[in-house]
Amino acid sequence: MSRPQQITVLGATGSIGLSTLDVIARHPDRYQVFGLSGYSRLAQLLALCIQHTPQVAVVPDERSARQLQADLRAAGLNTEVLVGEQGLCDIASAPAVDAVMAAIVGAAGLRPTLSAVNAGKKILLANKEALVMTGALFMQAVRRSGSVLLPIDSEHNAIFQCLPQDFARGLSQVGVRRILLTASGGPFRETPLADLAHVTPDQACAHPNWSMGRKISVDSASMMNKGLELIEACWLFDAKPAQVEVVIHPQSVIHSLVDYIDGSVLAQLGNPDMRTPIANALAWPERINSGVAPLDLFSVARLDFQRPDEQRFPCLRLAREAAAAGDSAPAMLNAANEVAVAAFLDGRIRYPHIAQLIEDVLNNEPVVPVNELEAVFAADARARELADQWLSRQG
Repeated sequence: MSRPQQITVLGATGSIGLSTLDVIARHPDRYQVFGLSGYSRLAQLLALCIQHTPQVAVVPDERSARQLQADLRAAGLNTEVLVGEQGLCDIASAPAVDAVMAAIVGAAGLRPTLSAVNAGKKILLANKEALVMTGALFMQAVRRSGSVLLPIDSEHNAIFQCLPQDFARGLSQVGVRRILLTASGGPFRETPLADLAHVTPDQACAHPNWSMGRKISVDSASMMNKGLELIEACWLFDAKPAQVEVVIHPQSVIHSLVDYIDGSVLAQLGNPDMRTPIANALAWPERINSGVAPLDLFSVARLDFQRPDEQRFPCLRLAREAAAAGDSAPAMLNAANEVAVAAFLDGRIRYPHIAQLIEDVLNNEPVVPVNELEAVFAADARARELADQWLSRQG
């Protein structure tokens, strides 16, 4: 019998990380946890270490590391504790590791994910910002290292399941007309436009179908999340922005579709539970039990679809424009959005200001080539600088 695969989970205390660990725990003969990382929920990280006994854990700073190391020793564990970005890169690229769940939200997950790619690991990609920011550089690294890249976003995983295995030959070569990327529409799909100026962070984070962190929940409400996914889909499936169409589907039962030139449309359906795409990617090309209940079509009863209104969701338009512009534009879009969402969650700006801030940043900085990683980080830093200036002007 072959040894269990060794898995590192970057972002173990987030919703994706916890779902990943749930699937892993259901298959102890197939998977073992090698490394876990956490940022602020250190008590939860300790509990996860006690439950899954990783060889290594990573925390953000030395003080947290000393505390966690003492707590682990008190619990009788020999888990090694590493610190910071270098620690993340180490547990992502360690020789013993077979697969890495890249689930750190935002730009912070980029370098560790690239470390795993460069080491030739199987990548379970839940950190969409890695592709949004670095695009061509990331995919070049995948091809160069021979790393296996599998999407975890429910939409991209659905597309992956609906495409033929040889889709890398080119979408037109395998008969694909377009990709249909589904979106729930979030909590404000039917909110009167005039009321959007008064929505609160808690309302924006109250997603009707998914349980997610606060940042990604706000992105879902504004549909920036879908815009980032559009950019990600272009890189994952070598598609042009015009080949990816966003469709609002409130039930979140159809996770995405692929439209073929012969008139066929293939869709992947399932209950809205991230353990399904996680299990699909962990076991690919096999299938394993994810713990998700079977879909009951009789209780679903109906499936609705509508076009997104870009007046209601201007972030979607901004993302599509950034995808078409390419080069540094997506990295700047992502950075400006991170600053804007943080300001909204802190009560510094109102919800409609998120899109206004992002558009101001994109309109006031030229798009430049990003042929190396440092150019990506320079674009990211410049966008954050411009976003902070916008916030200062608003008082």
